[in-house]
Amino acid sequence: MKDLTTSTIERQNILNNNFAIEQIQDYIGFTGILFDNEYKFTKEMVADFFEVEQRTIERYLEQNEQELKHNGYVLTKGNKLKELKLQFAHVINVGSKTTQLGLFNFRSFLNLAMLLKESEKARHLRSKILDIVLDILNQRTGGGTKYINRRDKDYLINTLREHKYRKAFTSALSRFVALGNYKYSLYTDSIYQYIFRENAKEYKQILKLQENENARDTMYAEVLKLIASFEFGIAYEIEKKSKELNRMLQPGEVDSIIKDFAEHPSQIPHVEDARIKMASRDNHFRDAFHHKLQEYITSVSPADFERFLGEQSIENFEIHLKEVEDVFKRLKDSE
Repeated sequence: MKDLTTSTIERQNILNNNFAIEQIQDYIGFTGILFDNEYKFTKEMVADFFEVEQRTIERYLEQNEQELKHNGYVLTKGNKLKELKLQFAHVINVGSKTTQLGLFNFRSFLNLAMLLKESEKARHLRSKILDIVLDILNQRTGGGTKYINRRDKDYLINTLREHKYRKAFTSALSRFVALGNYKYSLYTDSIYQYIFRENAKEYKQILKLQENENARDTMYAEVLKLIASFEFGIAYEIEKKSKELNRMLQPGEVDSIIKDFAEHPSQIPHVEDARIKMASRDNHFRDAFHHKLQEYITSVSPADFERFLGEQSIENFEIHLKEVEDVFKRLKDSE
């Protein structure tokens, strides 16, 4: 089981997941006071709920101030504090000389629950949070996340386009590179290594794919788009170099072309973006850890939770496939 008390990324993944937040809030049933259209909790309320002293809460605020503020903890002062006192003087224990008051919203309250080690209630809540997050993921993906990438409405168009550019790449290898059929897997792996530091075999092992499963069927739309860019650009450079020399290229020459293309400054932002998205999404959605991309793992954005689990995600891949048949036909006709 994941230890939420030690991982900033795991905590933020949960706090960015609006679907989980809603169910967790219903499960806890801790409402606090409704202020500024949001439920708020004073330090005293939070301490009472977790059955710890207020100074324990204050210590966690000092140690984790930036994270808790990022997720909604605020210091209320001035007119806002006056308004709060007027509305809730009978509920909150605030002296007349108090000039500022710390307030948790539900996200920052939950954030604290994932940090707090001294409370048995917080420990129990962490366990339930993980159960709810897993249940939601299973409910919304039909019990499996291997092909969660297909729920992205942009996936299918990108995979169809990638197929077209893949043919241009394999055609260039066939016509202009002096090497046997081994060259197709060799240079595909070379591109994978430059983009996400893994060859096809390593990628399959991390995602627990069978030998006969196609790695690209599990890749996210942005990764497929970048692979297409690499393959099409490298195909162009291979053909250009071969025609300049008026001969087939040797493996070393192809290696140099791929290296120069991959290390060009214009590619670096796109490569880094693909690494972040693949490593971070796989880490959370698929519980798949890309060791060679460890430094690129961040929390999954709220937009990504909506993309893969929300209303805009594709519930039925086969129906969407039918909807883009015309696009597929145009791509084939353009070859």
